[in-house]
Amino acid sequence: MTDSNKLAQEYAASIPFDRRLYRQDIEGSIAHARMLAKQKIIAGSEAEAIVKGLNSIRKGIERGKFQFKTELEDIHMNIEAGLFGKIGDVAGRLHTARSRNDQIALDLRLFVKEEIGKTIDKIKALQAALVELAEANKDIIMPGYTHLQQAQPILLAHHVLAYFEMFQRDKERFVHCLGRTDVLPLGSGALAGVPYPVDRGFVARQLGFSKVSNNSLDAVSDRDFVIEYEAAAAIAMMHLSRLAEELILWSSSEFGFIEIGEAFTTGSSIMPQKKNPDAAELARGKTGRVYGHLMGMLTTMKSLPLAYNRDMQEDKEGLFDTVDTLHASLEVSAGMVRTIKVNTERISQAMKSDYMLATDLADYLVQKGLPFRGAHAVVAKLSEYAMSKGKNFRELGRKEYRRFSPLFGGDVYKITLESSVAARNVAGGTSPQQVEKALRRARRLI
Repeated sequence: MTDSNKLAQEYAASIPFDRRLYRQDIEGSIAHARMLAKQKIIAGSEAEAIVKGLNSIRKGIERGKFQFKTELEDIHMNIEAGLFGKIGDVAGRLHTARSRNDQIALDLRLFVKEEIGKTIDKIKALQAALVELAEANKDIIMPGYTHLQQAQPILLAHHVLAYFEMFQRDKERFVHCLGRTDVLPLGSGALAGVPYPVDRGFVARQLGFSKVSNNSLDAVSDRDFVIEYEAAAAIAMMHLSRLAEELILWSSSEFGFIEIGEAFTTGSSIMPQKKNPDAAELARGKTGRVYGHLMGMLTTMKSLPLAYNRDMQEDKEGLFDTVDTLHASLEVSAGMVRTIKVNTERISQAMKSDYMLATDLADYLVQKGLPFRGAHAVVAKLSEYAMSKGKNFRELGRKEYRRFSPLFGGDVYKITLESSVAARNVAGGTSPQQVEKALRRARRLI
């Protein structure tokens, strides 16, 4: 073999990465062999020999005794060559009524179906960790932020449960992706179907598919399910990154709201006082990597004519890395959340100023009969005055209040952080009653 031939062979080979699909490939081949025998396309004894040989190859791979060869190009040809070595020419019967095009589509769908189940389980584990954190801190009031500036008081549990909702949507996206992945492509052949009396329904039942593909061209060229998994993964990683960013902020010296366990932080090589939130930073960083795989796959598929094209070999490495990155990030994030210690004293210090109650003061005036826009203008001037005097709202005298509106009465002093939170007793609000309902719902969902 010339150097040029060797270079081209190595460039075209997918076995360095698609060997990961050995189990799915063997599972699909066993179901196919049994169907061929059932339909009397091959003899029952031939199918038995094929199944026995394939099971032997699977054991060999799992024990590290199977030799993968680059010159055999992909997982299909490596297993087929191994089968010839074990049972001889009977192995040639296995490829009847199928193509590598519908074979790889099958392998990928089996892989994605399995990984979706694992993904959902890992999301649930993270949700459980968030619920535990919320339960343990459900009475703590903290600043709620917009534009990263203190806006209104909320319960810490309410803030944490916002992430629960994000991951609930992620879970639902993967469930929907599963429904569209759960389609058997085998029986589509290279692109036009096969000229044998195959029983696709039998194969679907053997492999746990709920339906078979409707169009052979679409079946071998469709990678929507890969793109959809990667899209759902990208959104989930975005949510993980947002969570990571807040944990990084909250654990900083400036905030000090939380402390992350030492297993998920590292020290500095030269600054002994440092406790760096490395796990959170890595989750934030790896998000871009998953985005890249999604964009790579969309770009690969965007101009491919029907049906199969070799470009589609590029579907696997990004998918595998997306699965691995998402799963690792979910596991690490769940572990990290479980180590969080909340510093209630620092959170209280952050709310020494009660300017977050400005909206409550406006609502107070509305309840006294003033239209909200007018109330907003009054409290804006009141806030400016209080800040200029270096006073909190609770430190202002009644006369000072009445300089801005005669509607202010003695009951204005009943407005507190606690009353503000309690007043938001509407569905989805931050009041203790609503947060308790949200916790009960969350526990049911996981």
